[in-house]
Amino acid sequence: MTGQDSIREHYDRYGYVVVPDLIPPGESDALIDACERIIDRTRAGNWPHRRVVGKQFPPYGNDHPDSWGVQHVMHPDLKEPVFARWYTSPGLLSTVTDLLGCSNEELQMELFNLLINPVSHDFSLRWHRDDIQEDVDEADERAALNEWRYGVQWNTALYQDSCLWIVPESHKIPRSPGQREVSRSWTPDRHPSEMPGAVQVTIQPGETVFYNSNILHCATYSSKEKRATLHACIGDIKGGSSRARNILQHGLKWMTSPEFRQTLPDEAAKAMLSRLIEMYNASNAGANVVYSLKN
Repeated sequence: MTGQDSIREHYDRYGYVVVPDLIPPGESDALIDACERIIDRTRAGNWPHRRVVGKQFPPYGNDHPDSWGVQHVMHPDLKEPVFARWYTSPGLLSTVTDLLGCSNEELQMELFNLLINPVSHDFSLRWHRDDIQEDVDEADERAALNEWRYGVQWNTALYQDSCLWIVPESHKIPRSPGQREVSRSWTPDRHPSEMPGAVQVTIQPGETVFYNSNILHCATYSSKEKRATLHACIGDIKGGSSRARNILQHGLKWMTSPEFRQTLPDEAAKAMLSRLIEMYNASNAGANVVYSLKN
């Protein structure tokens, strides 16, 4: 980010921005400790909600013993209150409202997961946009990009993280022919740098990269490099149901339970949850799950 750009200006122009120091003093060690506990639990087979090597997008299933992510870190069964405390912390929410151009009263609680290194299998995600399938035509791609303004996704590194690759400014414009070819014919042996315009994003411990999740992006996961990266998103209710498919495909019925509401740190956090539940109920998510992308 240049000295002349504000965080919001950089985010709007390029589709991403790196922000330091959003973990409050004293919380970093607590987050690291909680992550280690849930990673151990997941790798031991004692937490079923995980991202499975070989599956890039929901539904992840359980067909492979190795994992590249832990789902639902705020789940009451994990008994790790530091995650909800940080997700709803004032500094983080202030940055989110700045990027979205909304108020705290318009924030919608969404996803909070953890990205980790596989133990014994290197793994790559293909180039994609989170809620636009790779085979759409240019007109449909442009229409979907214009709609995707009401949420922000982020990765916060607890250890140095160079997994993410993005194409800056691709959150606004359809793919070029060269970009379309790479994103439609991705295979694991292709290097991310083959994507025209791609840059690798490195974040240091404590840094956060916020990005529009319909920017062109992919990721590489090395079994040899320790990773524990907090991966989350928050929405703006002005978007109505536009985020429902992409958010609810992760299976959020547990978030409608009284047990989860009781774990939240304050009334503002509970209000964020209530806005999510309104979208959940309006979308009839329990009866009809629709997935954004194909594995």
